[in-house]
Amino acid sequence: MTKNYRVANITNEDDAQKLVNEINEVPGTQGVEVDATTGRVRVTGEGFSDALIEDAVESAGFSLLDD
Repeated sequence: MTKNYRVANITNEDDAQKLVNEINEVPGTQGVEVDATTGRVRVTGEGFSDALIEDAVESAGFSLLDD
């Protein structure tokens, strides 16, 4: 499964990497791509939930935007 999210306040590649590292800790994720310019985040894997991704995003110091 692949899910797309938008994250607020990503300003550079360091922010993007922090987000990737945190989301990679969520069980079931297999890949994370972050576009620091647009705030778009693509997560691939099986068995993860939006709530778990939101928790990881918040742990990294960011917040999800509603699409």
